[in-house]
Amino acid sequence: MHELSPRDARRIAVRAQLLSAPRPDDLLAVVRHLGAVQADPTAAVAPSAELVAWSRLGSAYHRGDLTTAATAGVLIELEGMLRPAEDIALYRAEMAAWPGPGELRDWQEWQLGWVEANDHCRRDILDKLYDEGPLLRRALPDTTVVPWQSSGWNNDRNVRMLLQLMVRRGEVAAAGWEGRERIWDLAERVYPDVEVVPYDEALRVRAERRLHALGVARAKAAEAPGGEPNHVGEVGEPAVIEGVRGKWRLDPAYLDCEFTGRAVLLSPLDRLVFDRKRMTDLFDFDYQLEMYKPAAKRRWGYWAMPILYDDQLVGKLDATAEPDAGELRVDAVHEDGEWTKAMRTAVDDEIESLAEWLDLELIRL
Repeated sequence: MHELSPRDARRIAVRAQLLSAPRPDDLLAVVRHLGAVQADPTAAVAPSAELVAWSRLGSAYHRGDLTTAATAGVLIELEGMLRPAEDIALYRAEMAAWPGPGELRDWQEWQLGWVEANDHCRRDILDKLYDEGPLLRRALPDTTVVPWQSSGWNNDRNVRMLLQLMVRRGEVAAAGWEGRERIWDLAERVYPDVEVVPYDEALRVRAERRLHALGVARAKAAEAPGGEPNHVGEVGEPAVIEGVRGKWRLDPAYLDCEFTGRAVLLSPLDRLVFDRKRMTDLFDFDYQLEMYKPAAKRRWGYWAMPILYDDQLVGKLDATAEPDAGELRVDAVHEDGEWTKAMRTAVDDEIESLAEWLDLELIRL
């Protein structure tokens, strides 16, 4: 059982996410280490995946390099995450076992029944993609006979929900973007032909890689909707963190490693802060993504970027990119606690670097 101080745990987490100094310099190596980068199209400053790459690589990352890698088939999008294309080998067995191995839960039974009830629509989509793909969702037929029902958000979004389930079945795949809309194609034309890793082994390898990317994580955590789980099971080694409840797992590769911090501007969807409970436990950081709140109720801004300094989350940057005006507008830098002159200088330098990377004039309000 490893006993970690909060500072130890924070430094392991920061280093594991490639946010310490010196910076890495290879994009594909970064994505392979992180395992997955969320492909969200929101671009108040820049798309989240682009910000994740820039926060690690700095000026070594050129805008659009992720798109170029995906177009070349080096990266693929799966469940809203950009992943190394070869990693599809770790998901194929799960796709083949959809909706899951063994005894099914009620929601799995319901999804299976819904897909079976709309099998004609599923086949129509596959035929359309085979003949004409790749296509936007609006170009695909909706011949469903049983509408999708949920708590309200996705009610009657039949093709959208069917495509999500067909991704999990390994039948279709995201093949790119047109603006903010995904382009779809048959999975066999998107994914590389790789040897399938058996189901149980694949789950273990994925958990090991997830822990290596996080450094320290909970054995069990609340289910994350799609994307990448927040828990790692029993891989790694057990750990306790002083003053923090729960069972943690540690990748021992990060023990006794030197740490040099730096100032970093993070995407609100960055893996360091995406699991808000873990973020609070490790960093004691008060933060919410406020883009879905009315403007009058926002404390920090629509797309406020968490600010990392050394091994602490120390504030939020409220900034907006306005490419048509050629400006990066900074409305506020919210400081948590007492900042030193060195902290302000380091953060200001990063803000200037962000504007330079975006090729925008920096406007401070």
